[in-house]
Amino acid sequence: IKILLKGLRSPQESVNDLSPIESFRIPTKEELREVHEEPPDPQAQQEIINSIEEVYFSNDSFDIVKYELERLPPVLSLQELEEYRDKLKQQQAAVSKKVADLILEKQPAYVEELERVTSLQSGLQLAAVICTNGRRHLNIAKEGFTQTSLGLLANQRKRQLLIGLLKSLRTIKTLQRTDVRLSEMLEEEDYPGAIQLCLECQKAASTFKHYSCISELNSKLQDTLEQIEEQLDVALSKICKNFDINHYTKVQQAYRLLGKTQTAMDQLHMHFTQAIHNTVFQVVLGYVELCAGNTDTKFQKLQYKDLCTHITSDSYIPCLADLCKALWEVMLSYYRTMQWHENHDQDEAAVVSSVSDGNNVIGTEENSFDRNYVKKKLEHGLSRIWQDVQLKVKTYLLGTDLSNFKYDDFIFVLDVISRLMQVGEEFCGSKSEVLQESIRKQSVNYFKTYHRTRLEELRMFLENETWELCPVKSSFSILQLHEFKFMEQSRSPSVSPSKQPASAVSSTVTLFEQYSNGGNPFEIQADSKDDETEDVLASNGYESDEQEKSAYQEYDSDSDVPEELKRDYVDEQTGDAPIKSVSRETLRSRKRSDYNLNKVNAPILTNTTLNVIRLVGKYMQMMNILKPIAFDVIHFMSQLFDYYLYAVYTFFGRNDMFESTGLGLSSSRLRTTLNRIQESLIDLEVSADPSGTLTAAEERKEKVPSPHLSHLVVLTSGNSLYGLAERVVATESLVFLAEQFEFLQPHLDAVMPAAKKPFLQQFYSQTVSTASELRKPVYWIVAAKAIDYEQMLLLMANVKWDVKEIMSQHNVYVDALLKEFEEFNRRLNDVSKRVRIPLPVSNILWEHCIRLANRTLVEGYANVKKCSNEGRALMQLDFQQFLMKLEKLTDIRPIPDKEFVETYIKAYYLTENDMECWIKEHREYSTKQLTNLVNICLGTYINKKARQKLLATIDDIDRPKR
Repeated sequence: IKILLKGLRSPQESVNDLSPIESFRIPTKEELREVHEEPPDPQAQQEIINSIEEVYFSNDSFDIVKYELERLPPVLSLQELEEYRDKLKQQQAAVSKKVADLILEKQPAYVEELERVTSLQSGLQLAAVICTNGRRHLNIAKEGFTQTSLGLLANQRKRQLLIGLLKSLRTIKTLQRTDVRLSEMLEEEDYPGAIQLCLECQKAASTFKHYSCISELNSKLQDTLEQIEEQLDVALSKICKNFDINHYTKVQQAYRLLGKTQTAMDQLHMHFTQAIHNTVFQVVLGYVELCAGNTDTKFQKLQYKDLCTHITSDSYIPCLADLCKALWEVMLSYYRTMQWHENHDQDEAAVVSSVSDGNNVIGTEENSFDRNYVKKKLEHGLSRIWQDVQLKVKTYLLGTDLSNFKYDDFIFVLDVISRLMQVGEEFCGSKSEVLQESIRKQSVNYFKTYHRTRLEELRMFLENETWELCPVKSSFSILQLHEFKFMEQSRSPSVSPSKQPASAVSSTVTLFEQYSNGGNPFEIQADSKDDETEDVLASNGYESDEQEKSAYQEYDSDSDVPEELKRDYVDEQTGDAPIKSVSRETLRSRKRSDYNLNKVNAPILTNTTLNVIRLVGKYMQMMNILKPIAFDVIHFMSQLFDYYLYAVYTFFGRNDMFESTGLGLSSSRLRTTLNRIQESLIDLEVSADPSGTLTAAEERKEKVPSPHLSHLVVLTSGNSLYGLAERVVATESLVFLAEQFEFLQPHLDAVMPAAKKPFLQQFYSQTVSTASELRKPVYWIVAAKAIDYEQMLLLMANVKWDVKEIMSQHNVYVDALLKEFEEFNRRLNDVSKRVRIPLPVSNILWEHCIRLANRTLVEGYANVKKCSNEGRALMQLDFQQFLMKLEKLTDIRPIPDKEFVETYIKAYYLTENDMECWIKEHREYSTKQLTNLVNICLGTYINKKARQKLLATIDDIDRPKR
């Protein structure tokens, strides 16, 4: 039953498990009968089969009888046993029926397979016959070959082998002699040829490596190849200082043959780094040993940083120049190396594109990868090499204190570093922050010391200045001075490159292009300006014979006065900000109206002014080269102007007596400026306390003592109008200096950092523009002394004003006053023979004199004790006579303070009620003058109470003044 049941698992498993005999066993008749007795229902049979236990379907051989016996219960029941037996029989019958059905089903296939086996047997018998025939024929062929034929073939084969051996021996002989040729090639620096030969020899040696003599040759070739690589590395290092295109091409070809293009590039960068270090060390060491004057080798053991501290001041600049020249050679070699690779890559790409095919795709990709690697490596190396250069130069710069260098030497250092920074920008687009910071430190340190010395020099110049005119040509411009030559080259820095002509931009050549084939941008060239002469001074005070004409010219009418001058006049009257300094063309237009010499309209300046302008030029040179310290430089420049302005004011404009008149001679802006200068720049030596703090001492270091006027300058002589010539030279040289600062404003504004521009704007609006305002206090002193106002008061006091009849003749004091003005005019003419007196100056002088005269008239009228109506008419007659004569002497219109006198005289006619209003409206008159009006004019017409009321009103007005 197990066998039958096993057949029910699957056809494949059944076939594997059954032996050949079992596979073809036919069920017994009893089994068939039992099967036939079973109900024919397939479903019922399947259910019976499904009820068979799994163990009967297992592949494991086990004892079925033992299995069934072990399953019997301890207490046997015959009925149960019979029922179980019947169940097993049913299962066996169902299995037998299933097996029988399967046999019947497979019967046709069995028959068909049996036929195939029979056919196969017939085929095998036929094959045995064919094999037998083949063996027989082979035996016949074997017997047909002779011993002679086989011998010929063997000899021919041996001959071929011997020919090959001879060829190999000749090749080996050639290989043995290649070392001589390789040595020759290396001496000729034919590295690609040597490597090509060596590689071919190695390839040939590997072909004949089965010969024992070749093994030694192979190791020898390997050693030779390593030797070639070492020489290649040495050849590559030579490129760093002196790039040779043919030499570098050979080296690159050699590395390409070795397949080490990338390694070569890594080695090249290492050599460049080493070259920079070795170059700067050798240059500095050479100068240190030269200055030391002995052959002591201790310097060679020093670090580069320590070595730089041994450079002397005399050798500093030549060493810096040589240092930059040497570093330029290294950077130029790197630049040309990059150029070589760019050109080579373009040529190679063109060749590849013209002969590209499918077979070379892999090789092309490798070459492209190498090219990209080299390109990136070179581009990355630019900033690395420039960083090394910056650090080396920075160490050199900071190794020496430059604060005591001469100006020209320091400017040369700045120029060299500026050129080096330009090289850096062209080399890799760097802004050279390291260099800028190091040179900024040195510059600020140097400039503080330099500026301090220059301020002391300026004080010395001012104290020795006699305020004589420095004769310059009328065409004089600061651009003609050597110190401003750099501005002619750069012109206005505010002009952007986009506004420059296209041709100028397109023709710009970089330093690397300019010096690619020779020369060096750091060559020390003799400055050509030393051989030039400044053509700015006028010869003998005259520019040409044609200009020798009368020294004094009459003023033109008011209609000829330029509108600009009229505006200047109004500005000075109102105290408003004056217009910016006028142009040179406008100055020329004033020519006819000036008190002048033949050299009309030549700028009025002194030697000190010229020195200040030169200093400004030097400061701007430094600022132009080194823009990071622009603010410090401009701040120091402003101090030069401040000190000059303060000196002119101190020498010629300071007079407490006249300032206390309250006439508004100094505008509030000018007073503020002077106070600021005094507090920030002038060392008054009042607080010079030895026990003062260190901070206070440092602050005093930044200040300069107040200058003192030279004893050679006399300001007390009436014949010279109290030093008018010197005053004119002083004030007008200050105005000229202010004009030059105005001219330079766009240049300064362009380099000033944006955050500091308010300082520059404030300096111009509050200091530079106040220069012309200094004329008023300076010339007021002259005007106050030029006319004898006290004498006029005495003459007026002798006049009898209580006359009873109308007078037709003016008083003597008017003639005396006019005579004073004529004398003033004559002396003004005398002064103008020494110094041209510009129209604004003469106008201010006349204005001051007339104003003082008018105020003296009012003061004289206020001193009158008795006055009649006819006396008041006489006052008017006197004043009208004065005005009529005065207008012939001067072109000033309107006459200053004319209304001041006329209004006062007319006030004599006012009634009591009108007088009170008039007093309140006219506060420009003094208490004494107003009191006199009340007492003298109205005293005889009004009662005491009314008079007391008016006097109280005057007192109320005067109280705030006190």
